Amino acid sequence: MPPTQGKPWLRGERRIPSVDPCNFSQVLHFFMGFGALLSPLIADPFLSESNCIQANGTANSSLPHQPRNLSHLELPSEGLVVTRLSYAFWIMALINLPVPFAVLLLLYKERLVPCCWWRSPRLLAADELALETQPTEKDSGSSLPPKAPLDQGHDDLFSCCQGKNFKGAPYSYFAIHIAGALVLFMTDGIMGEYSGFVYSYAVEEPLSVGHKVAGYLPSLFWGFITLGRLLSIPISYRLKPATMVLINVVGVVGTFLLLLIFSHSVIFLFVGTACLGLFLSSTFPSMLSYTEDILQYKGCATTVLVTGAGIGEMVLQLLVGSIFQVQGSYSFLVCGVIFGCLAFTFYILLLFFHRMHPRPSSVTGPDKATEMHGSDFSYQR
Repeated sequence: MPPTQGKPWLRGERRIPSVDPCNFSQVLHFFMGFGALLSPLIADPFLSESNCIQANGTANSSLPHQPRNLSHLELPSEGLVVTRLSYAFWIMALINLPVPFAVLLLLYKERLVPCCWWRSPRLLAADELALETQPTEKDSGSSLPPKAPLDQGHDDLFSCCQGKNFKGAPYSYFAIHIAGALVLFMTDGIMGEYSGFVYSYAVEEPLSVGHKVAGYLPSLFWGFITLGRLLSIPISYRLKPATMVLINVVGVVGTFLLLLIFSHSVIFLFVGTACLGLFLSSTFPSMLSYTEDILQYKGCATTVLVTGAGIGEMVLQLLVGSIFQVQGSYSFLVCGVIFGCLAFTFYILLLFFHRMHPRPSSVTGPDKATEMHGSDFSYQR
């Protein structure tokens, strides 16, 4: 899952009235999961059961009947290539074609495209106007102060990494960043390594599932991730982000423990895969919303969390793959239990640092928007 777009929309949605960031992030991640589910369905009609490379004029060469692990097969690498898979990529490219045009239009509306004459008002300015015209009578004449910090955010892409943004910050501020990034390091890493190796685990001993049946496991996993993100939209209206993250982390640990107990059951492997997808589905957006409630997104909070999640998705797959090759298939579930327990431990540390973190001082009146986007910290102990 590419979560690199987290920072822009989380910072922008705080300026839009009557928008709950947690609900907004759940909707965004649902469509990310829906895209991950839709892509294999588009490619499926163009996949072939036989070898796509015809060597020595053998047009009907096919794979052996239900091999246990496709990674051990030796297929010819030279010959006539006969495949229709490129059509799937063309279809997905056409589906994504409106996205860059929409982004370009948004940049144009925000006056970020060079060498263009702007006649229409900026979208961000309209949001600021909606905030300023809310029913507060003593706000008159206060539209100028919030504009300077907002414009500055467009000019300097690395403004959040400046040392002045950390002036006066307590040590718990940095501890929350690190603990939150470690939680997402583990949860997103589990999502990546499970979807990448559940097929290899299923076709190995003791389950020895057929390659066609095992191929449904990653699709089932991503399908329930999409379903979980859809269900998280109404749930986020009822539960706090901290509660949702706690339920998700405990559910991940419990699911891996049950998978270990019933490691010889193919049916429970499918049930556990579905449950794991549900519990992992809303962890990322809920964690972002939770840290946003703690820190009000001053500094590089979103950047740190997104970076931690991306590194975890990369590193844990490499680690599990190396252990899986040496220790065998049983190590796949053992690694999942260890990673889940580490995620739970880091989340408990995050709750501890949250309780120690001083409350930001409340700011009322026309200076509230300036204080929200300012660079200095103001805390009440």
